[in-house]
Amino acid sequence: MKTRTEKDSLGTIELPADALYGAQTARAIRNFPISGMRAHSALIRAIAAIKMAAAEANRDLHTVTAERANAIMAAAKEILEGKHHDQFVVDVFQAGAGVSFHMNTNEVIANRANQILGAKLGSYEKVHPNDHVNYGQSTNDVFPTAMRLSALLALEDLYPVLKSLSASFAKKAEEFDHVLKSGRTHMQDATPIRLGQEFAAYGLAIAHACRTISRTSASLRELGLGGSAVGTGLNTHPQYRALAIQNLSTLTRQPLCPAPDMRYAMQSCAPMADLSGSLRTLALEVIRISNDLRLLASGPNTGLNEIQLPALQPGSSIMPGKVNPVLAELAAMVAFQVIGNDTAIGYAVQAGQLELNVMMPTITYNTLQSIQILTNMLREFDERCIAGITANEDRCAFYAESTVSLATALNPYIGYAKAAELVKESIASGKGILSLAREKELLTDEQITEILDPQKMTEPRETI
Repeated sequence: MKTRTEKDSLGTIELPADALYGAQTARAIRNFPISGMRAHSALIRAIAAIKMAAAEANRDLHTVTAERANAIMAAAKEILEGKHHDQFVVDVFQAGAGVSFHMNTNEVIANRANQILGAKLGSYEKVHPNDHVNYGQSTNDVFPTAMRLSALLALEDLYPVLKSLSASFAKKAEEFDHVLKSGRTHMQDATPIRLGQEFAAYGLAIAHACRTISRTSASLRELGLGGSAVGTGLNTHPQYRALAIQNLSTLTRQPLCPAPDMRYAMQSCAPMADLSGSLRTLALEVIRISNDLRLLASGPNTGLNEIQLPALQPGSSIMPGKVNPVLAELAAMVAFQVIGNDTAIGYAVQAGQLELNVMMPTITYNTLQSIQILTNMLREFDERCIAGITANEDRCAFYAESTVSLATALNPYIGYAKAAELVKESIASGKGILSLAREKELLTDEQITEILDPQKMTEPRETI
């Protein structure tokens, strides 16, 4: 492999001759060979957009020459469009509040800008990573901004998936609205409910989680870009902050604004904790719903067997014909990971000290992973599981007519105590509530038929 030699404040170092990154990135590769995982594409796009917006502001404020700024913007634009992402090589687990990733960015943009201007890689004779690409900036204001912006960009993929999943549950709710079944509380028989009513509630749970995520992410739009090293704006033009954020808002089509206090935006990662908490809540709902679906589909002969989930693959290496609820299981496992990520984020958020939280790389990594795996999993869950669910109507009807909790409807007429005695006798004798009520002539036959109609027990009604 051909190499070139670059020099930084610590001395010289060898790196691949064709690499767009430079000396500081090469040192980071050596220092952090931890996971083999690299920056999420949303983070790369976010920081490229920041560099592009900053270069435009510096050009218009005449703090960086137009030639240099335009080359920086052209290089950053290529990254924003998906090029050169293979040059972002620093491990996601890195020290220094994201300095290594930030310098990886500065070096890639500087080298590509030099290429655009006809200079050699590593020469930095026309565009320097610190003096020009990073003019008026610090890792301490750039990385917090990239962290927030990357989450907003990643969420753009999650929202439509959540809306589609909620709509799929709503569609199933309509399809199953006529399917009567027994409700269950405490895992015991309860009064009748329609299968469609259960699915409607699942859809509303997902919709509510989506709204909560949107609400908690709003504070991420308040940016500390321009705060420089400690949030005071040292070495920045007085107009730079407002102009750079305005450029960034236009470029990303996000309603971004300067944070009310630059120090707060640098010191506190609480908005990321808020977002992660809302993702955790979504994960909790997904676990609950997926567990319900597995329970309702249990069997086929020794479980509830009220619904059938799509058969996607053989379920056992030893039991022929067995089919497992693989996507419902997958949904729960992904949700467990999101909960774990939230715990890691919580520890990292509280670890901030004085003017800076140096744990931002792990906050960013875990947040973006949570968003990505939720997006990918819920898309599959929606399209390959929920959309194909069918109801076993006969089994549902049998349970609806068999539940001893039908006696609950008799409470207003014969009282709780007599209804409880009826339930006990039904369980002991094996006779249905309807048969026993007629046998004991507790009410007229017409009243009993009307009152104990399971379908009518799924909506509010006046006593007769």
